[in-house]
Amino acid sequence: MDPGRWSPDLRKEAAIDRPPLDRFDHTSVLLEPVLELFAHAPARGVLLDATLGGAGHSAALLEAHPGWQLIGLDRDPTARAAARERLQCFGARAQVLAGSFAEHVPDQPLIGVLADLGVSSPQLDVPERGFSFRQPGPIDMRMDPTGSPSAADLLDTLPEQDLADLIYRYGEERLSRRIARRLVAQRPWSEPERTTADLAYAVAGCYPPRARRGRIHPATRTFQALRIAVNDELAALETLLARGPDWLAPSGVLAVISFHSLEDRRVKQAFLADPRLERLTRRAIQASPEEQERNPRSRSARLRAARRLKMAPG
Repeated sequence: MDPGRWSPDLRKEAAIDRPPLDRFDHTSVLLEPVLELFAHAPARGVLLDATLGGAGHSAALLEAHPGWQLIGLDRDPTARAAARERLQCFGARAQVLAGSFAEHVPDQPLIGVLADLGVSSPQLDVPERGFSFRQPGPIDMRMDPTGSPSAADLLDTLPEQDLADLIYRYGEERLSRRIARRLVAQRPWSEPERTTADLAYAVAGCYPPRARRGRIHPATRTFQALRIAVNDELAALETLLARGPDWLAPSGVLAVISFHSLEDRRVKQAFLADPRLERLTRRAIQASPEEQERNPRSRSARLRAARRLKMAPG
């Protein structure tokens, strides 16, 4: 495994990522089902964890399969630092690289590809990342803090109609036009004193009073839509679903954990339509009641997997 063949700028990566590790404490969802599904993969080869996070899934898979090596990708420098700490016991078997799976092409067949598409607990719980409205923070939402425009930038620059379309398409928000109108009227959102709490308050104000007291906060779908747009998440997923099967060796496993219907529908449809794949999950696997009790964020997780078929010549 030569990381330089993935990206020439990643050779100094280990020296760059030094965020505090105590800021990343994440519980991996659906860990046992993931282990069971990857039991179908070949005994030796390279696994790509396309969304490494804190490396919970990858560490368990490497421990269960001594013949495996790992390439782990993540755009978040805090996640990469935590993953290196967790995987150091595996030595040269594990390499952690910066970037998205949409940016890289492996140079050898893989025995497995895993993508956990969820936002991690540290990203949600650290106000400075701007992913959540539970605590005030900058309106950011970037997985890579040095990368794409922030959510505030989108809110300040998109025309009202485009913003409404974004909120409807990625958040499935029925009040998208009303919300976009209010958010445009309250610009600029990039001022330092404006926070995620201000944004959530503005969105909630578009709902009638009775609807603001539901189980789901009124701003949830708008925050989801902005996060997906900022990080280009659906385009990256479609790249993975289109290219991933070609990366796999025969009998290699492609597994995806999604957290909302926009993702899960794409995974389901891709697995059904792709002649290179045989589904290992007829229905999406969900967290058990016990796991949901231990980790409430697992309630929306959906796991689907497929195995690479041997294609007939020609």
